[in-house]
Amino acid sequence: MIYFLRQVHRIWFLFWILFFFALFYPIYYITSRNEKYYSTLNFFRKANSFLCSLFSGVFFRYQYEEKLNPKQTYIYCANHTSNLDIMIFCIMGHGKFHFMGKDELLNNPVLGIFFKTIDISVNRDSKISAFKAFKKAGENLEKGMSLIIFPEGKIDDHYPPKLGEFKNGPFRLAIDKNIPLVPVSITNVWKINWDDGAKYGSKPGICDIYVHKPINTSILADVDSDVLKEKVYRLIDSKLV
Repeated sequence: MIYFLRQVHRIWFLFWILFFFALFYPIYYITSRNEKYYSTLNFFRKANSFLCSLFSGVFFRYQYEEKLNPKQTYIYCANHTSNLDIMIFCIMGHGKFHFMGKDELLNNPVLGIFFKTIDISVNRDSKISAFKAFKKAGENLEKGMSLIIFPEGKIDDHYPPKLGEFKNGPFRLAIDKNIPLVPVSITNVWKINWDDGAKYGSKPGICDIYVHKPINTSILADVDSDVLKEKVYRLIDSKLV
């Protein structure tokens, strides 16, 4: 019975995701054509995520170790266990932010329009693709666009999830561009909706997100990227359930 109810909730949740995406699609189409409208695009991504959260009974509770500057450009690094992670950052983000994600998202019926425009897709198995993706991310950071990235690179098949090994890219980029890096621990979202919810369904509830204070990278050199990666890993892991 519990499994059945969780699958019903998943379908209910998907309905609202598709409903509000269709409702906002004309705005997404127009605002994704030109970079000067990206802040507007993100405003509606935030509204879309909030409304889906409201109607599905899935809510996000943020705990900040230190108040973030809404005008500052950041690189956000978080663990990745659920498709809800994107909604978490759409609600949390300010202004011109963008995601980096796997290239399969280019064909996603909802996320495809974003990964063909504002967001950056990357083939995890291609060094050339990774180089181009981080080059583009660096250019966007210089324009004041915060970057949201999941350094594990994917949602692991293990359940309950364990924090996987981090890729090097975001830490080298943060140091190279002197951008503050914000570790984010998404603590219990996998209990609400793991991965895409297909296997275990989803349920109403509160997802807790712990936002660590920004790490200053301006005092670091390229050789410190592994130290930075290990520090961020330990910080994120310290708050996971």
